[in-house]
Amino acid sequence: MFDAILAPFRWIMSWLLGAFHTVLDTIGLPADSGWTWALAILLLVILIRTLLIPLFVKQINAQRAMQTMQPELQKLQAKYKGKKDQLSRQAMALEQQALMREHKANPFAACLPLLIQMPFFFALYQVLVGARGAAERGESMDALSAATIRSFESSQIFGARMSDTLMGSIGQPGGAAVVVVAIVLILLMTGSMFFMQKMLMTKNMTQTALEGPMMQTQQIMLYAMPLIFGIGGINFPIGVLLYWTYSNFWAVGQQWWIIRHNPTPGSLAEQELNERRAAKGLPPVGKKVASSEAKPGSAHTEAAQGAVVNGEVLREGGQRVQPQRKNRRKK
Repeated sequence: MFDAILAPFRWIMSWLLGAFHTVLDTIGLPADSGWTWALAILLLVILIRTLLIPLFVKQINAQRAMQTMQPELQKLQAKYKGKKDQLSRQAMALEQQALMREHKANPFAACLPLLIQMPFFFALYQVLVGARGAAERGESMDALSAATIRSFESSQIFGARMSDTLMGSIGQPGGAAVVVVAIVLILLMTGSMFFMQKMLMTKNMTQTALEGPMMQTQQIMLYAMPLIFGIGGINFPIGVLLYWTYSNFWAVGQQWWIIRHNPTPGSLAEQELNERRAAKGLPPVGKKVASSEAKPGSAHTEAAQGAVVNGEVLREGGQRVQPQRKNRRKK
């Protein structure tokens, strides 16, 4: 049943991997080099992560909505504290659902990018694990021809083939090189995962969220996810370790950009953004500019104490102020 579900994903991943390898071979890179195959896996990651950007935006919005509703959620929990009867539990659940609808918060949306990636990840795992057997039999596999499978299986990086695993190489001839490469990739994979979660907790969460029940979940994920992938990584093929390491580095860079340029309101990252804006003479994000602070004839004076958001002046109702010519203002 599991194989039947993964079959279309496996075909897609094998076709994309073969297509990227063909493109790299066409532009002059050696077809049987492990580095060419490693670059093909990188291009595969870039394509998938680019397609996941809309889901990543939903994830960010969901996380911020959950943080925004934390104070009200804590009040709700305090209201029903100590009440264990069924009616109280049902009432609390209904009020919590209403609160989530009001804030448009969806805990499931925060996990969407990871959940969407998992079928592709397992499909690639099956492709790379099955490559060795297919090469020995001289057979094709999914969208990869027999010749492409042989090229893949014979390629190496630092003495490790793409289908080699750490546990399967212990005690084998040349296995020391595979163990070293696998350990380095596992450390990079788990380290980037830990750093990404730590950056989110220290930079892009409000003080209320840091003190609320959401923080307990974040603390568990901070250590549990790297540990799970670290333990599982000893059975991952080198190609899968490369895929997940590339994906994590992409996610770290993507999250760094979001935190730096569009931080959660009330977070340390927003404070640092406002400090950078102040150094450039720009108003803080979201601050209302008083008429006494604005210069005569400036956009802030024209906005009648409007809010400044991302360099635009908004009236209190949220309407953008249209620029006016001098002769029109005089009239």
